[in-house]
Amino acid sequence: MTTVRHVAHAIASTGTVEPAYRIQIRTGIHQLVGDEPVEVGGADSGPSPFGLLTSALAACTATTLRMYAEHKGWDLVRIDVDVRYDVDDKGEGALIRTITCPSDLSEEQLEGLGRTAERTPVTLALRAGTPITTTLRLGPNSRGG
Repeated sequence: MTTVRHVAHAIASTGTVEPAYRIQIRTGIHQLVGDEPVEVGGADSGPSPFGLLTSALAACTATTLRMYAEHKGWDLVRIDVDVRYDVDDKGEGALIRTITCPSDLSEEQLEGLGRTAERTPVTLALRAGTPITTTLRLGPNSRGG
């Protein structure tokens, strides 16, 4: 029997508000705003969906590496994680992650951090091609009734 463990939950809502593509996002007790860039008709009042995706990978990577370093007893002052989502002229996307660590780390420490980065929960979920199940349901009509 498979056991399912709830890890995260988010709700995004859009309505007839300005700017047109602004999205209210709730995840746990947190309120976020998403939007599309100006060049595609948004107002850039929050991160785009791909901005949120890259933020999730960057945050998970930085947090996991911090936990790994603490577990090892390393005093890492700073770890920077830069994540880009690029699309080539064929429409194929790729995530590019660059991790900047203090220059005084040993080769062994860098290798450990690199192995750990490849096994962060969000990295594994993205690489596994996590299945998405979609359900459509009816709510109030478009006039609010």
